[in-house]
Amino acid sequence: MNEKTNQLSDRLLDFAVEVIKIANVLPNTVAGRHVGGQLIRAGTSGGSNYEEACGAESRSDFAHKMSIVLKELKEARFWLRVIQRTKMLSPTHTDPALDECKQLCAIVAKSIITAKDRKKKG
Repeated sequence: MNEKTNQLSDRLLDFAVEVIKIANVLPNTVAGRHVGGQLIRAGTSGGSNYEEACGAESRSDFAHKMSIVLKELKEARFWLRVIQRTKMLSPTHTDPALDECKQLCAIVAKSIITAKDRKKKG
């Protein structure tokens, strides 16, 4: 793996850890458990899907797998916003993770565009 790959992998791992920490402090209510479960599924799968994308067999395969990463990150962003809007946790718990999620979405989206452009040129 190159430096950028390692950096993104580490950021996705750190994001997954933060998501788990957030889910662990959600209220033990029906809504808190539901949102926490959904957040954990979406927020942790981005990193594992990225690792799979790094082993893609072609640019098309890479772009497809990165699209899954983006989809999962967007879902995690949604659940973080639900937590904010319902005030299940204070913004100090969710704002940093939400900001990181938005940045990760932008990075992954750009990577997909780059992969698709290179496929067209190559």
